[in-house]
Amino acid sequence: MKLEKIKELIKILEENGLAEIEVSDLFTRVRIVKVRPGDVVPVPQTVPAPKRESAPQEKTPVKQEEEKRNLHPIKSPIVGTFYRAPAPDADPFVQVGDVVKKGQVLCIVEAMKVMNEIESDINGKVVEILVENAQPVEYGQVLFLLEPLE
Repeated sequence: MKLEKIKELIKILEENGLAEIEVSDLFTRVRIVKVRPGDVVPVPQTVPAPKRESAPQEKTPVKQEEEKRNLHPIKSPIVGTFYRAPAPDADPFVQVGDVVKKGQVLCIVEAMKVMNEIESDINGKVVEILVENAQPVEYGQVLFLLEPLE
């Protein structure tokens, strides 16, 4: 939701003497609560998502090798859809084996129609891309493994 729309909601709240207002549409939900000094503010409770049961995975020689090499994970900072390229007909930002610099764009994660560029936070070599193109990703999900380079 755009800042102008939120400011408009605050103005409606103020003009009508409301304590709170909530508006939602297909993609967003905004709740604005006016708090006065001395008010007790209830803390919203969140319910954790149920944990998925998965079979225990044995360490394969490849995974053991990755641990020995001290690979650096690049994680998704948001929930959204992972894209390897800036457009459907464009080349991917990076491939396995590419050397990347700190600040270089590795992918895009789309969230609420906003394309968020995910950059490398180190100089390194792309060892593995862990997500398929156009797949949903979760907050904190590892997208890439990089081998740090000095």
